[in-house]
Amino acid sequence: METPYELLGGEKGVKRLSEEFYAVMSSRKEATSIRQMHGKDLSLVSEKLFLFLSGWLGGPALYLEKYGTICLSSPHAKYQIGEDERDQWLACMDQALLNLDASDELIAMLKEPMFNLADVMTNKV
Repeated sequence: METPYELLGGEKGVKRLSEEFYAVMSSRKEATSIRQMHGKDLSLVSEKLFLFLSGWLGGPALYLEKYGTICLSSPHAKYQIGEDERDQWLACMDQALLNLDASDELIAMLKEPMFNLADVMTNKV
């Protein structure tokens, strides 16, 4: 069974997903509140998402290699993230996958893990 990393096309595919995710976030009116949590320049957060997703999706642990640790809650703690923000994030990721013509197999494979990943970030009721 191929990993999601492989199904996306390896490093190039994961990089494209990260870039497409932020392009979708920037273009969706429904994602305005989560887009405002990011600075004007998305290049650093896009790179960090790529590095994280590489290992999370079954490829090289690039984020761990570069930063030494992976703690998702700390950098997100300064933002008010509830179900609405979680769902905006998920909708952007879903659209990014669709925009990249991800296979139905890959989308189904990622649905629950992506939800769990996003749900962990929620910190407001």
